[in-house]
Amino acid sequence: MSKLLTVIGGTGTQGLSLINEALKDGKYKIRALTRNTNSSKAKALASKGVEVVQADINDKQSLVRAFEGSHAIYGITDFFEPFGAHGPQKAIEIETAQGINIAKAAAETSTLEHYIWSTLPNAGKATNGKYMIPHFVAKNNVDDYIRSDKSLLAKTTFLWITWYVNNYQYPVFTPIYVKSSKSYIQLSPAASDVPIKSIGSPSANIGKFAYAILNKPDISLPGKTVVAYTEETTTGKLLQDWAEVTGNKASYVQTNLEEFSAIWPGWGLEMGEMMKLWDEVREKSWEAPDGAVTKEDLGLGNEKFVDTKAAYAEMNWAEIL
Repeated sequence: MSKLLTVIGGTGTQGLSLINEALKDGKYKIRALTRNTNSSKAKALASKGVEVVQADINDKQSLVRAFEGSHAIYGITDFFEPFGAHGPQKAIEIETAQGINIAKAAAETSTLEHYIWSTLPNAGKATNGKYMIPHFVAKNNVDDYIRSDKSLLAKTTFLWITWYVNNYQYPVFTPIYVKSSKSYIQLSPAASDVPIKSIGSPSANIGKFAYAILNKPDISLPGKTVVAYTEETTTGKLLQDWAEVTGNKASYVQTNLEEFSAIWPGWGLEMGEMMKLWDEVREKSWEAPDGAVTKEDLGLGNEKFVDTKAAYAEMNWAEIL
């Protein structure tokens, strides 16, 4: 009898990527949790044999019911929806509560063998409290809760997903056209040589890591951290690769955090502090306290990923710019 894999956010980027990878293998029965079971993406999953179930991560009991019989669970929360509606501090409260709801419901699932929690490094600890970046803090609060539950921790893998190439579609990162020079500039509070670990195409590549985690529990458990990246690049090279793919001229312009934040109120500070963190911590940005599991450890060293340039080429720049 096939084991059951339950994926929160089954129609989102991360969840859908994992489901697509699992469907190729057919080893698991798959249950996708979503808020709207009538969406086109939900119906498309159902047509592939995926069980689509409505669940609310604000309601622990709805998760307990949705997790029933699950052997593996993929947990994820979205900071940026409440951030856009309520600002950073309220968003931390909401995402922390949601993540703990998921963890508690997972812990109550008697059949559970493996819990993958999509999270981020602890920037506060890495910088002695200098960079308490809200979208990191919320997930780190959940990390702490999971670590306090030794039984759940033994079944948990912490998954750190690195730079999304499609971050370039968001205004704070999208290159800006300068009409007088017929070229683009990208503003950033970080230097152009800041090391960046990139996941490449998130929709194509995240699922490969998540599914490999499930297939190698001897490597990914107990309580191990996996850093998911397909290539190592820099802030400046990300821009030059974009320019090459789109056929544009582009220059990287470093500014300070205050100016960057003033241009994009709220979002500029949130993302600008992340860039400053990576600038100051550099190669240590994705260091796990007990050492990280790599793609080579997971048997993905020779995997053909969709890299940064290929991911740029798939995006519709006519609509974004």
